[in-house]
Amino acid sequence: MIELDNLVKEYTRENPEGKVITNRAVDGFSFSVKDGEVFGLLGPNGAGKTTTIKMLIMLTAVTSGEIRYNGMRLKGNEREIKKLIGVVPQHINFDNELTAGENMELHARLHRIPKEKRQRRIKELLEYVGLSEIVNEKVRNLSGGMKRRLLIARALIHEPEILFMDEPTVALDPQVRRKIWSLIKEMAASGVTIFLTTHYIEEAESLCDRVAIIKSGRLIAMDTPKALCSSLGRDTLEEVFIKLTGDKEGC
Repeated sequence: MIELDNLVKEYTRENPEGKVITNRAVDGFSFSVKDGEVFGLLGPNGAGKTTTIKMLIMLTAVTSGEIRYNGMRLKGNEREIKKLIGVVPQHINFDNELTAGENMELHARLHRIPKEKRQRRIKELLEYVGLSEIVNEKVRNLSGGMKRRLLIARALIHEPEILFMDEPTVALDPQVRRKIWSLIKEMAASGVTIFLTTHYIEEAESLCDRVAIIKSGRLIAMDTPKALCSSLGRDTLEEVFIKLTGDKEGC
C-alpha cells in the first residue's frame, strides 16, 4: 500500500526584480492506494500529476509531508523501496544504439539480477509484451508502440510490487493503446499495484478501480469512476472531469 500524508512540493525562483517567488505545485495531498489496485491520477496540464509521481519514485525531493510504502517511510528507506517499484516514464529513455535485448540486459544488471534469472526474465517479458521477434533490433528502429511496450517490459524486469505509469499511452494510435490497456489489465490481475497518470479520461474510466482528480496542486475529488458519475449526476467520467475542473480540453 502507498500512503501520502499532507504531501507538499514547492519550487522557488527569482523574478526580474530579484524577489523570490514560491510556487506550490502539490498542495497537501493525503490519500492511500490499496494493494492490487489500479489507481488513476487525473488533472489538467500543470495540475501536479507528474510532480506527484516524481516524488513517489524519488526523482524529486518532498518539501513537506510524508510518503509510506507498506507502512515504511520513504525517507531513510530509499534503497529498499526502490526494490518494490517499477517505473514506466512519460518520455522514452532507452539507449537507441543498443538493441531491445541489450537495453533489457542493462536494466537487469543495474538491479543485480543473476545471469541465469535475467536471461529467463528478458525472454519471458518480451514474450509477454509481444516483442520476442525484435530482441536483436536496435531501439532506434522500433515504432512508438513497440517502444512503449518495451518500457513496460523493462519496468517489470525486477518483479516489482508497484508499477508507476506516467501517461503510458500518450501519442499512440487507438489500436496500440488498446494493446497497452490489455497489458495493464493483465498486470493488475496478477496482483501488481498500478499507479497511473493519463491524458485520456476514457482510459481511466476503463482501467482504474479509483481515480483522484486534482487541480492547481489540490485534490478535489476521489472515488471509483462509477461513484463519481453517480454523485454528480453525469454519465461519463469525462463529464465529471469537466464539471470539477472546468477544463473542456481534458487532462
